[in-house]
Amino acid sequence: MTTRIATMLAATMLAAGAALAQPAAPPAAAEAYAEMERAFGMVPGMFRAFPAAGIAGAWAEFKAIQLSDQTALSPKVKELIGLAVSAQVPCTYCVYFHTRVARAHGATDAEIQEAVAMAAISRHWSTVLNGMGIDLATFKAETDAILARAQASTAQPARQ
Repeated sequence: MTTRIATMLAATMLAAGAALAQPAAPPAAAEAYAEMERAFGMVPGMFRAFPAAGIAGAWAEFKAIQLSDQTALSPKVKELIGLAVSAQVPCTYCVYFHTRVARAHGATDAEIQEAVAMAAISRHWSTVLNGMGIDLATFKAETDAILARAQASTAQPARQ
């Protein structure tokens, strides 16, 4: 009896999984999948897992920001940012992806190390600032004063 129930349950789950894996794609989704196929030679599983109803918008965002070399940030810098954020989230998939793509865009070991170290430093001080309840207005005033002092020191001619 238990084997029969397990077999029926497994068959039901497989059928449900097949139905979930093959939803009818709206025309915009079909075009997005076709573009991915042309760009990557496949539709990566992460895009197939995204709801078909929203994949066209998700793909448009991915292309316009992450894949574009016509944005304010260079592809290497974007991938180093992605790596730093991924290290903090943490996301093993994303760390792998952003590290590989950053290297493909010329990132050195030192740049990768520094991106991850910056993420760690930001996380450290964020913990201190938030955990200790540092007054935001005071923090902003101190930051502005430090930057004003630095700017003033670079504007003055060097003394001999």
